[in-house]
Formats: sequence, structure tokens, C-alpha cells
Amino acid sequence: MDINFLGFMPALLPIALSPGASFTLVMSSALSGGYTGLFKTLAGTALGIYTHAILIGFGITSIIISSPASFTVLKILGNAYLLWLGITLIRSGMSAKSGGLAETTHSVTLGEAWIANVLNPKAILFYLTVVSQFAGKQGGISHYLTLASVHIVVMSIWLVVVSRALVFSVKKTSPLKLKKYVNITGGILLIVFSLHAVID
Repeated sequence: MDINFLGFMPALLPIALSPGASFTLVMSSALSGGYTGLFKTLAGTALGIYTHAILIGFGITSIIISSPASFTVLKILGNAYLLWLGITLIRSGMSAKSGGLAETTHSVTLGEAWIANVLNPKAILFYLTVVSQFAGKQGGISHYLTLASVHIVVMSIWLVVVSRALVFSVKKTSPLKLKKYVNITGGILLIVFSLHAVID
């Protein structure tokens, strides 16, 4: 196995640890759905990462990228989906009321987290341009799945640590107020991410 783990880690850390759509979704889910919401979102994101590894391993990602029309459609779908998730989070944060929190606060599902990751053009380009450099000369699907597993472990540890601090901070603050602010802020961030991707 000629996977370059030493080279991959410095390339991965800025991506895995930087706030982005997955970070925003996990923080919102941790507050809205507790540990169940947190792990659903992490599982959906992990499935998305494995999906990227499988697609690049079979050469499907290269085919999509080589067609400007296909990649443009994918970008539009991904940005529209982030925009929809952002609006959903803002609406759930604004409509949250004392006593009706469970019904009005949106917790991101496993499927929503998976779709958000799979349709993310930056994740596609990361796996095509960065991960492929460290998968070895053979670059077989097992190599991509191995690197995806490293990605998932690093990302999960980071997001669990940060979200645990956020979940425990609810005890010191009004849970309703904190959930409202996190959902509204998270929704705004997702909208900003989607608009920023359109401009790039």
C-alpha cells in the first residue's frame, strides 16, 4: 500500500477543521436533536465522504468534472440544496416557542446531511484534486476508502469535541434561546456558503 498518509494529514486538517456546511449542520443538529441529532448528521456526512471516495475510485467524478454542463448542474443543485437547508433552519429557529420546541426546531436528518455533502462541489474537487494525490500510484478504490476513513475519523473527533462543548453549554444558557440563535445563525451561514459558491 503506497498511500501517503504523512502528506495527506497536512492537506486534510485545514479542510476537516474549518467551519463549513458540515460544521454548521452538526452544530445545529447537536442543539436541536441532542446526541441523536449529532450522530445522525455525522453519519450522513460520513456516508457522503465515502460516496465521494467510491465515485472517484470508479472514475465517475472525473467524468462529471470533464463535462462543464454536468458540473454546472451539480453546482446549481448543491447550492440550491444548501439554500433550502439554510432557509429551513432560519424558519425553525424563528418559529421555536417555549413548550413547542421539539415540533418547531429542525434537526438535520441523515439523508439531508448525506445529500448536502454529496452535492457539495468543494468536496468533489477536494477528492479529485487533493485526495487523489495521496492515494498512491495505483489509486484503487480501497486506497480512496482508506483516506476517506481517515478524513471521517479526524472530522468526527473534531466535531464531537466542539459540539459536546456546545451541547453542555445549554445547561448554562436558556436552551430555547440558544437553539433559536444557533439555528438562525446556522441557516444564515448555509445561505452565505451557497451564495459564495455561486460567485466563485
